Amino acid sequence: MPTGPSSGAPHHHRLPDVRPLDPLRSLKTKLGVLVVATVTFAVFVTWIGLQNQFGPTRTLPLAIFLSLVITQILARGMTSPLREMTAAVQAMAAGDYSIRVRATSRDEVGQLAEAFNVMAADLDASDRVRRELIANVSHELRTPVAALQAQLENMVDGVTEPTPAALELSLEQTERLTRLVTYLLDLSRVEAGASALVLDEFSVGDFLEETAQAMSMVEAAKGLSYVVDVTPPDLVLEADVERLRQVVTNLLQNAIRHSPHAGTVRLDAYPVDDEVVIEVSDEGPGIAPEDRDRVFERFTRATGTSRQPSTTGGTGIGLAIVRWAVDLHGGHVQVADTNRGATMRVTLPAQARPAPGVTTESET
Repeated sequence: MPTGPSSGAPHHHRLPDVRPLDPLRSLKTKLGVLVVATVTFAVFVTWIGLQNQFGPTRTLPLAIFLSLVITQILARGMTSPLREMTAAVQAMAAGDYSIRVRATSRDEVGQLAEAFNVMAADLDASDRVRRELIANVSHELRTPVAALQAQLENMVDGVTEPTPAALELSLEQTERLTRLVTYLLDLSRVEAGASALVLDEFSVGDFLEETAQAMSMVEAAKGLSYVVDVTPPDLVLEADVERLRQVVTNLLQNAIRHSPHAGTVRLDAYPVDDEVVIEVSDEGPGIAPEDRDRVFERFTRATGTSRQPSTTGGTGIGLAIVRWAVDLHGGHVQVADTNRGATMRVTLPAQARPAPGVTTESET
């Protein structure tokens, strides 16, 4: 947490910003020390003047003046964080979230300064996320829209014939747009805190087979093979089917995006104690170790030597939605260690144990 002088804040001080009272833990104690110090100093100056044959008409005004100077200097150090916060708030209103205040005191003002710095850091992070979201979404929307527009213009102008292959290319761009809109709608639910689950008990094998078959029809261009292996075959799970379908679909789309042509995507499921593990594996370049803890953060894509964002076409949203949906169920998701490709491992309680605050209802 930054505790030095604020960066970018104005420093037009007529009096020095000294803080000898910073070690004191209470503002009331500081005020008491300030009063005692100024009164004692005034009495001492008056006594010195009288000892040197100066009358009260000269010693008393001098004592009052010097006491006021000391009070101003000490009070300025006590209230300096408040002035810095005022300047920082004005800078934030203009869009600058980089300013931090100097939080060195231990009293209530110092605690307020520390809390202010935390808030400023959070706002700075949120602003960066907002800018990244605008950049990512703008790029992801522009690419399929431009391609779709060019294809349709060529057909309208007679440059190309509306053959099945040309129409298929247009359909792929439309599907890409649909996926992006779906991601954004899911993200809005995350931001709104939507946390209701409709619980039902279902066969994991049938569920994975249906999801893989649906994805294979949509993403048929790469000629991928889908292998579903559930042990035992009658494995069941209690969860929100639609939320879990959202999880597996996003993981499959991620695996398909990084898989080589004619590669294999595996879906494995097996029990561990009172939990069910679902794994989605691909034969792609894998995920660099330094990226594994952050790929589930919003708007984050792998930037290591493995999966490059320039070739993935991902939005950085899908895996964040996966973690959100898994968290709702009281489970967790991670990138498993593998020798080849990438394996996304989802662990869920076999009997539903939703996260605190999540409302549930049973499927009727």
